[in-house]
Amino acid sequence: MSFWNKIQSDLKESLSFFKEGSTLVTDKIEKLADEGRKKFTVFNLNMKVQEEFARLGGQIYDLIGKKSKDPLANKTVTSIIDTINKLETQISKLENSGRKKVKKTASKKTRGRTKGKHKPSSATAGKGGKS
Repeated sequence: MSFWNKIQSDLKESLSFFKEGSTLVTDKIEKLADEGRKKFTVFNLNMKVQEEFARLGGQIYDLIGKKSKDPLANKTVTSIIDTINKLETQISKLENSGRKKVKKTASKKTRGRTKGKHKPSSATAGKGGKS
């Protein structure tokens, strides 16, 4: 194989490796962007829940001031509570979407070891010294 043929084949190999790497990076960026969008949506929904709670508190305060016997029977109060429940359901669905139940297994390196403890190496075993 001539010198130039070797350079050409190495260059082609490098380009294909670069394309694979850029595809992986692009996929990772898309996943992170989707996750960021989801977190932003959850944040906005949480802000709406807080607004509804403030509205609910104000409504109940007004009803108590008017000596209402049962503020929870008020249509406005029940409507606000329904809105809060719907928003919390949306938040829960968004937070739980995309979560996969991952079966945790010990890796080959950590299998059989307890957390925080490790086996002494053969160099320090039996010397009685600190490692």
